[in-house]
Amino acid sequence: MNFSLLTLSSNAVHSHKSDVLVVLIPEGLKPARGPFADWLQRHLKSGDFNTQVGFHLTAFDAPGWSAKRVCVVGVGAGSAAQVRQALSTAWGVLKVAKPEALSVWMPESNPPMLGAVMQALADATYVFTTTKPSAKARNLKRVTLAMPDASKHKIEFARQQALIEGVEWAKEWGNRPANHATPAMLAKAAQGLAKHRRMRCQVLGPKEVNKLGMGSFAAVAQASAEPLRFIVLNYNGAAKSQAPVVLVGKGITFDTGGISLKPGAAMDEMKFDMCGAASVLGTFLALAKLQPAINVVGLIPACENMPDGRALKPGDVVTSMSGQTIEILNTDAEGRLILCDALTYAKRFKPSAVIDIATLTGACVIALGHVRSGMYASDDALAQALEAAGEAAHDLCWRMPLDEAYAEGLKSNFADVANVADRAAGSVTAAKFLQRFATDFPWAHLDIAGTAWKSGATKGATGRPVGLLLQYLLAQTQNNEH
Repeated sequence: MNFSLLTLSSNAVHSHKSDVLVVLIPEGLKPARGPFADWLQRHLKSGDFNTQVGFHLTAFDAPGWSAKRVCVVGVGAGSAAQVRQALSTAWGVLKVAKPEALSVWMPESNPPMLGAVMQALADATYVFTTTKPSAKARNLKRVTLAMPDASKHKIEFARQQALIEGVEWAKEWGNRPANHATPAMLAKAAQGLAKHRRMRCQVLGPKEVNKLGMGSFAAVAQASAEPLRFIVLNYNGAAKSQAPVVLVGKGITFDTGGISLKPGAAMDEMKFDMCGAASVLGTFLALAKLQPAINVVGLIPACENMPDGRALKPGDVVTSMSGQTIEILNTDAEGRLILCDALTYAKRFKPSAVIDIATLTGACVIALGHVRSGMYASDDALAQALEAAGEAAHDLCWRMPLDEAYAEGLKSNFADVANVADRAAGSVTAAKFLQRFATDFPWAHLDIAGTAWKSGATKGATGRPVGLLLQYLLAQTQNNEH
């Protein structure tokens, strides 16, 4: 979608020419005297309009307005959440007209409102068409964002554009069915990022992975006809001496559960089991667009988890890259088996922080639902920075415990560690497993099983947590400057 900025004062709103014009009205707004102010006061006084979130008036060829179709909508106090809700309501009314161009006027030049408008329209108009030729691409092609002193917000505007592109790319790969998003295809997508400035990509196959000693990762992939890929992305925006942040994305492109086979119902949604990898791809695309002064490494272990005669069996013992042996008690707990080797590999970059992102456990969905991602961290400063980034990006997370007592259930009589404990606190014990392989650097784990996709009528990838990750990384560039 093509977004553009326009400076437009309140006394010029009524004369702005547009096929569709949406005017956002927060409570207490007192626009400069003129036709728009008179119109607003008249309708507020009559009770035809109020500033409650989503309350709207829509008119076609309204007297005194140059726009063909006008929708005036209340946004309450004007918070980002309220603006997004109001825009969704307005679009529900306006989309029947199938506009190709839209203007949105914001009475306050405030960055949170600007970002909320852009994200709401991008989300509301997103259409997945890759494997559905009958689906029509979104009609809305151009959006003009009008506000007083728009020039002051060019940096925020560019940031939001990059974020939207990153989120939509994460959605694209998350939504693709497994036969259109194989490990090799993910690797090719990552290699395409290398055309951007400051970006490099290396792809390792089964021979290289085995040579590295990634026995845990290789064991998960061994039953699939699709060969694994280990993807290494580098964005080098700062001096070589600056330690990078490493992002590790779980890339199980389809998860049957292996020998511990999943129930058939809704198994199609296991194509979303690579949304952690998709979020890394989306974040790197945003970095390529913004070119911030930071070094970032992306690691994506990508493979399928399939059942056949070569598949991992419950009771098997594998050796991870770290040298630790792992007893496989459940082959459906495979995400942690590929992540642990990636976490060991991350050590070579001497990172300032490592963040892994994974659709890891159904237990996290039970704990937190679909609102907040679960966040585990070995470092308080990293945890606080991720929480703050989530709040700022409206891509929320919640810190979960890492008490050592939770690791008791992972003890094994036959290996250094078991890959699962019992059902109690399943998301926590999964994090405790990963923590064993992340002791050499500040580490955080984001369990996005409840937030990476939606089921039901709105089934599809959400693009989360690209917003959180990008916000965190950009905040680090500011910290590095001080």
